[in-house]
Amino acid sequence: MNDQVTAFWQNFLGQAPEWYKLTILSFLVVNPLLLTILGPFLSGWILVLEFIFTLAMALKCYPLQPGGLLALEAVVIGLTSTETIRAEVFSNFPVILLLMFMVAGIFFMKELLLFTFTKILLGIRSKTLIALLFCFTTAFLSAFLDALTVTAVIISVAVGFYSVYHKVASGKSHTDDHEHATDDELEDLHRADLDQFRAFLRTLLMHGAVGTALGGVCTTVGEPQNLLIASKMGWDFAEFFFRMAPVTMPVLAVGLTTCVVLEKTKVFGYGVTIPPTVQEILKDFDQAETDKRTRRDIARLIVQSVAAVLLVIALAFHLAEVGLVGLMVIVIQTAFNGVIEENQLGHAFEEALPFTSLLVVFFCIVAVIHDQHLFSPVIAYVLTLEISQQPGMFYIANGLLSAISDNVFVATVYINEIVAAYDAGQVTREHLELLAVAVNTGTNIPSIATPNGQAAFLFLLTSSIAPLVRLSYMRMVVMALPYTVVMGITGWAAVYYLL
Repeated sequence: MNDQVTAFWQNFLGQAPEWYKLTILSFLVVNPLLLTILGPFLSGWILVLEFIFTLAMALKCYPLQPGGLLALEAVVIGLTSTETIRAEVFSNFPVILLLMFMVAGIFFMKELLLFTFTKILLGIRSKTLIALLFCFTTAFLSAFLDALTVTAVIISVAVGFYSVYHKVASGKSHTDDHEHATDDELEDLHRADLDQFRAFLRTLLMHGAVGTALGGVCTTVGEPQNLLIASKMGWDFAEFFFRMAPVTMPVLAVGLTTCVVLEKTKVFGYGVTIPPTVQEILKDFDQAETDKRTRRDIARLIVQSVAAVLLVIALAFHLAEVGLVGLMVIVIQTAFNGVIEENQLGHAFEEALPFTSLLVVFFCIVAVIHDQHLFSPVIAYVLTLEISQQPGMFYIANGLLSAISDNVFVATVYINEIVAAYDAGQVTREHLELLAVAVNTGTNIPSIATPNGQAAFLFLLTSSIAPLVRLSYMRMVVMALPYTVVMGITGWAAVYYLL
């Protein structure tokens, strides 16, 4: 009997550390007791903090399993219901479609992306300029595309760079099969360079992730909540941009400046340069790829380029849901590049579907926040303040709540509340517009403090590149800290003094 119990315990959360298993088990045991003793409101907040813990320990155990157990328990003990979860999932279905199809579409574009970014990396010697280019480019793209799409691009690029070097550092040629997730075959003389290269890629990924927030806040298509706020306020693409500009443009300026300062001062893990040996290997790889490139290879790059142009046009003009545009990209690239076998298509979906499952679990936790009205006291308090103080306080409240929850959910709750206050005659139309700007910027800018706040940051944390470059939850928090402080304060000052 004891042996059987041991077997069950070994299977529980697999290879996760013993202390982690005990922690999750204690959460599951104590939550029903806390509900009885403390009531649903405090128990709901404790459950949210427990879920955040599973995200923070993502490198110890993928959050889907422990977070999913917490979500299941929340339904069983009555903190939320399947009906609320269904409503949350359906309201966020465009994001799920995006993950299912757009990330897979980017997978089939990886040759073009690796080709383009290799030229940039090898053609620019200044690390500061490379970092600034990554940050600005992702900001620009996120203003017209979607932050998750842009994050998928930089993840694909980083995985491409890493796999190229790791293969050679393991004593293999560019054409050999290789598993880059393990260092077992790595040659000793390359280990120090690999650690430095990991740090180099971490900085580029974080600069790029912050860039998605800088650009994503500016337009209606940058983040899902932007479109919701614009529709509630009746703002089109141009009006939304100009309404947000007094806040977003100063934040963009200080964000890019912070990027340069961090690279120059080499603090918070930034400023790491690419090792010369790695650069030489990437140069050799680029030359080898150029030498062996056939007419069919060139045709594939052309098709991928055409697909990229169609992608930008379709998303910029919002011709269809982002996920459906991704499906279009998959069809075009696979049809004209000879990818017609089912097993060839399957690999494209491996990156996104685990995260899609995790996101649905996240919506279950958001359903708890909704059903237990965990944010209601904050909203009620802010609406009791003087009119002149409300935009600044809404910005702060949205920022703090978005850092621990989902910024889309926080924005949805707040915009609905202030529109209801307007309909009830509590605020004027002019004041409603100021509060809408505060809600949008508050949920987009300070939410970069943790991976919880923005789906793009959470996607990066749980992607295949994160363990490869040792990008943990706490490391993301530390590396985001200077950006959070500078951009967050600038955003608040702009909301308070410029609106």
